[in-house]
Amino acid sequence: MSNGLATVLQVAFLIALLAVVHRPLGDYMAGVYSSTKHSRVERGLYRVLGVNPDAEQRWIGYAASVIAFSFVGVLFLFAFMRLQAFLPLSMGMSAVPPDGAWNTAVSFVTNTNWQWYSGESTMGHLVQMAGLTVQNFVSGAVGMAVAVALVRGFVRRRTNELGNFWVDLVRGSLRILLPLSIVAALILLASGVIQNLMAPTELQTLTGGDQSLPGGMIATQEAIKELGTNGGGPFNANSAHPFENPNGFTNLFEIFLLLLIPFSMPATFGRMVGNLRQGYAIVAAMGLIWVGFVIAAYAAEYAHPGSALQAAGAAMEGKETRFGVSSSPLFAVSTTLTSTGAIDSAHSSYTALGGGVTILSMLLGEVAPGGVGTGLYGMLILAVLSVFVAGLMVGRTPEYLGKKVGAREMKLVSLYILATPAVVLIGTAVAMSLDVGRSSILNPGPHGLSEVLYAFASASNNNGSAFAGLSSGTPFYNTALGLAMLFGRFIPIVLALALAGSFANQGSVPENAGTLRTQSPLFVGMLTGVTLIVAGLTFFPALALGPLAEGLS
Repeated sequence: MSNGLATVLQVAFLIALLAVVHRPLGDYMAGVYSSTKHSRVERGLYRVLGVNPDAEQRWIGYAASVIAFSFVGVLFLFAFMRLQAFLPLSMGMSAVPPDGAWNTAVSFVTNTNWQWYSGESTMGHLVQMAGLTVQNFVSGAVGMAVAVALVRGFVRRRTNELGNFWVDLVRGSLRILLPLSIVAALILLASGVIQNLMAPTELQTLTGGDQSLPGGMIATQEAIKELGTNGGGPFNANSAHPFENPNGFTNLFEIFLLLLIPFSMPATFGRMVGNLRQGYAIVAAMGLIWVGFVIAAYAAEYAHPGSALQAAGAAMEGKETRFGVSSSPLFAVSTTLTSTGAIDSAHSSYTALGGGVTILSMLLGEVAPGGVGTGLYGMLILAVLSVFVAGLMVGRTPEYLGKKVGAREMKLVSLYILATPAVVLIGTAVAMSLDVGRSSILNPGPHGLSEVLYAFASASNNNGSAFAGLSSGTPFYNTALGLAMLFGRFIPIVLALALAGSFANQGSVPENAGTLRTQSPLFVGMLTGVTLIVAGLTFFPALALGPLAEGLS
C-alpha cells in the first residue's frame, strides 16, 4: 500500500470513528453535568471536602475554587517529588531538584505536562501513579468544569449562579474520565502496552553491551495521558516508545483518544443550550481547521525538498520508522491542535514549514478541537467575537444564543484573546534577549528562534510538546516556562468564568429577522476565518522570523 493511500485511509477512518461517538458521548456528558442526583461515592467525597453539593456558586466563587484547588495540587505534587527518595516504589530515584519539581508540579496541574526530564530516570512508580497520573485526571476535569460553567452562562437567565465547581470536578473525574480511561487502558494493555511494578531489568545485548528495560504502570497512565489531553509520558521517547505505543493500531487509537472528548463536547454544548445545531456549527468549525492543518502538515512532509529527502522518498528525519510519514503528521497536528503534547515523532526534525504548522496549531489557542473543556470554551469565546464582528458589519447589536454582546462582554473577550499571545511573545522576547536563554539553543538562526517560540507557545497554551533542540531543563527555563503555564492557564479561565457570569446575569433576547443565524454554514465559515485571522495577525511576525524564514531559505 502506498503512503498516500495509507494516509487517506487513516484520516478517513479516524473521522468516521469520531463522527460515530460525537453524539452519544456528548449527550452522555450533558446528562452528567445536568443531573441533580449524587452517587454514594460522590456524597462521601463531598463530606471529606466539606462541600454542600446542592449549593451553587457565583463566577467569583467558582474561579476561586478552581485556583485554590490547583494551588493545593501544585504544593502537594512539589512536596511529593522533593520527598521521592523516602517514599516506597521510588526505584532508587533521588529527590527532583527544586526548579525541576516546581516546573513539573505546575506543568501537570495546569494540564500542560511539559517534561524537561526523562521519566524513566527521574520519577519512581509511586510519583508517576499517585502524583502525575492523578493530576492527569483532575486537571482535565477542571477544564471540562470551566467549559460547562460557560455553557451555563448562556443557558441561565437573571442569576449569579454557574453551578458548583466541586460537583463538576468530581463528576468529570468519576463519571467521564475514569470509566473511559479504564476501557482505554484495557485496550492498550491487550495491544501490547506494559503494566507492572517492576524495577528496571538489566539485559545484555547481542553485541555485548548493557541495556536497561524500564517497567511501570504504563497502560493506565497512557490512557488518561491521551484521553485527558495531557501528554506527559512515563518515558523520554513519549508515544514513540514501544512500551507506550507498540504498533500501528495503538498509534491510531491514541490519536482517537486525544480527539475523543474535545470533538464530542460541542454536542454537550448543543444539548445543554437546547439546540443541537449550535453544537454542530462549533464542531464543524473545529473540524474544518483540523482537516486543513492535517493536509498542510502532510503536504510539507511529503514535499521533501533536498537530495537527501528525495532519496528517502519523504522527510523521514525524526520520524518513528514504524509509523513514518503516513502516520506521524496526523499525530503531530492532532496533539498540537489539542492541549495534549504527546508525540510519536520529533517535531523539531520536521521540515521548516511542517514544524511551522505544529507551532501555528498551538498559537491558534488550541481550539480545533483543543483540550478537554479548554477547546470548547476557547471556541465559544471566538464565536462571541465572530458575532460581534458580524454585528459591526451590519450595524446591529450583536447577540449570541439570546445574549447581548455589549461593552463588558467584549472587554472580557478582548482580554482573553490577548492574554495568551502576550505571555508567548513576552516570554520568547525575554528568553531571546538574555544570554541564559540563548545559551540553551542548540541550533542558532531561524530554527533556534522556532525552538524558543515553540517552547513558550507550548507552555502558555498548556500543550506540553517541545522542539527537541532546546535544552530547557535549566533553572531559567524551568522557572520561566512554569510561570508561562500558570499565566496561560488561569488568566483565560478567570476571564471565561467572568464572561459566563456576565451572560448569566442577562435576560433573554428573542430572535427576530435581524438575528445572525449562528448555526448556519455562513457562520461556520466566519468563525473559522476569525479564528485563523486572529492568530495569523498576532503571530505572523514571529512566524516570519522563525519557520517561514527557515522554510524559504
